[in-house]
Amino acid sequence: MSSQPYDPRLNIKRSGYTSRGFADRYDIYRPTPPTTLLDVLTQLAQTKRPSLVVDLGSGTGLSTAVWADRAQRVIGIEPNADMRRRAEERNQAPNVLFHDGFAHQTGVPAGTADIVTCAQSFHWMEPESTFTEVARILRPGGVFAAYDYDWPPTMHWEVETAFLACIGQVHEQERQHQVEDNMQQWAKTEHLARLRASGQFRYAREILLHSTGMGTAEGLVGFARTLGHVTRMLDLGFSDATLGLDDLRQVAERTIDDGGVPWYFSYRIRVGVK
Repeated sequence: MSSQPYDPRLNIKRSGYTSRGFADRYDIYRPTPPTTLLDVLTQLAQTKRPSLVVDLGSGTGLSTAVWADRAQRVIGIEPNADMRRRAEERNQAPNVLFHDGFAHQTGVPAGTADIVTCAQSFHWMEPESTFTEVARILRPGGVFAAYDYDWPPTMHWEVETAFLACIGQVHEQERQHQVEDNMQQWAKTEHLARLRASGQFRYAREILLHSTGMGTAEGLVGFARTLGHVTRMLDLGFSDATLGLDDLRQVAERTIDDGGVPWYFSYRIRVGVK
């Protein structure tokens, strides 16, 4: 990560996630969490129906809305106004609300949350201050879960190879044109170690799950276009051809049936029990 002082507002601007139309594209092409994840977290929290679930970095609400029928109240905390707008537009559940805020400054009363989640977002958050805030708002025995999915999804070896080649081409263009990576992020591979070292949780471990859906060529290319480095380069004016997206599209259209094929997103869930 950058050695500069943590500035979450500046980080949002650098991410590319505020570009025009990005929130809508993200909402269409990003996956929703598997229902098994909710089963696991409620079991660990020892409650069948949580009184409050707080989703940090809730984005367009994909990871927040899934709790609507499983919890009494759900709060999504999201500082990106465009993402929060999309979440509020798609939300139809009266028990789900979205607030402007940060993971380290949620405004949620102390000891009120049964479960706190970070879906594909914890790597954007300063860990120490986030852990402190999570511990403050969780009740004793409450559960924190920072979870991410691996990409590309498992669907066809040739498509997956083309996807990784596309990402490699994006990074090569960044190198050639000296596009600085000044986004502040923390390695996902270190989430569990930081969770354990925080001293805020009596128990911590990693859980592996997966979700199943139908993947199409359009869906795969659309997903690729929502990734941070790809979005940033598109915003700078680089073409789909230059970034390898056209090549990915050609392979996907040749390989995937028109009706799509099953694809599998593998999830890594780092959980802590307060």
